[in-house]
Amino acid sequence: MLAIDMGLGKSVITLTAVTKLLQHNDVTKVLVVAPLRVAKFTWEEEIRKWDHTAYLKLAKILGSEKQRTTALNTSAHIYVINRENLEWLVRYYGSKWPFDMVILDESSSFKDHTSKRFRAMRRVRPLIKRIVELTGTPAPNSLLDLWAQVYLLDSGERLGRTLSIYREKYFEPATWDRNNPHIVYKWRLKPGAKEVIYAKIEDVCVSMKAKDWLLMPEQVCNVIKVPLPESARKLYKQLEKDLLISYADGNVVANTAAVLSNKLIQMASGALYDESKNVRNLHDAKLNTLEDVIESANKNPVLVFYWFKHDLDRLRKRFPKARSLDTTEDIEQWNKGEIDLLLVHPASAGHGLNLQAGGHIIVWFSLTWSLELYEQANARLYRQGQKKSVIVHHLVAEGTIDEIVMKALNQKSLGQDALMEAVKARIEEIRQIELMSGRRAVDGKTVSK
Repeated sequence: MLAIDMGLGKSVITLTAVTKLLQHNDVTKVLVVAPLRVAKFTWEEEIRKWDHTAYLKLAKILGSEKQRTTALNTSAHIYVINRENLEWLVRYYGSKWPFDMVILDESSSFKDHTSKRFRAMRRVRPLIKRIVELTGTPAPNSLLDLWAQVYLLDSGERLGRTLSIYREKYFEPATWDRNNPHIVYKWRLKPGAKEVIYAKIEDVCVSMKAKDWLLMPEQVCNVIKVPLPESARKLYKQLEKDLLISYADGNVVANTAAVLSNKLIQMASGALYDESKNVRNLHDAKLNTLEDVIESANKNPVLVFYWFKHDLDRLRKRFPKARSLDTTEDIEQWNKGEIDLLLVHPASAGHGLNLQAGGHIIVWFSLTWSLELYEQANARLYRQGQKKSVIVHHLVAEGTIDEIVMKALNQKSLGQDALMEAVKARIEEIRQIELMSGRRAVDGKTVSK
């Protein structure tokens, strides 16, 4: 596992190793499993970039089933597939698996041992001679995320053959359901466990931080407070109360917290999906502020991250000349400075894309709880090759959940844990407000019959 910060060259390190292994006949057929956009663009771009790898022939196992099978029947050194099609590939070959070397680009996407992609990889693992995992975020939530990734390296030799064994040895319950004590919401490391885990895997893992190896320009984090119009502020508070008060007396589980949080973040950004999946516009405060930011950028290109589809629709309506990141040409034109405003979803550009040549200004229109996606998205510009200080603007609607999300990101709190605690805390605040207003009503003798 190369657990190496973004921009330190995981791809070229791996490609250099592949050329050596192919030349010495240590491997014959190499498979890369990557996020879709990385599979489409990045590996081909990286191969062509370096003289010593330019001879490598790449086949992309992408598109329809017919296109994928055609690619498989093409003679190449390296075959690249998006991770969503890995299960199909394993079924296609069965016991006749031909790839003796597999590279998992962004191996943290295999952290869930119950996922189909992990199970598919585990099925063919005995048929693979060499496996390499690449990630800048090996444990995005906690060190529990390491188990599945290391299992694919050594079949359980270092951290145990099951997650239960690993968890029991190195973790203890931190929070659990009061009504169902056997359901644990969060695990914490036992004292000294982190050092033991690192020692167990140090012979198969390399870790490097960019700050220790590169002279990088500064990354400036700027919070732009966005005051909501009075009508929008009142509407947000009323909708928040209506949304959360029904959970005041019950336990909020992860899925519920995520739904509630998503609705609050939508409202803070200016629009909301209603029960019929229609978009209800609430305010344009962030759009107006973004317009000011773009103007103050003095014609420097601006990269905007959004989260919801209605964010994208509203952004396109306000800025008709804005472009989305859809094709290789979009990436090339951005890096040539030919695109002034680029609209990108962080999940689609979170890994592997090199956009640093095109600009140095980022704006987060709507925020995310995912620290991994947040850091990976910022690293599209703040990476090796960037010549200017990167400015990361965050549009934070005052008096909304945006402030809580921003605080969690600044403190590098882990997504789901921070989300759960924030939603529960806000529900408790609203519950106390309701109780106090009820008491005031009784004391003032204004209670209706």
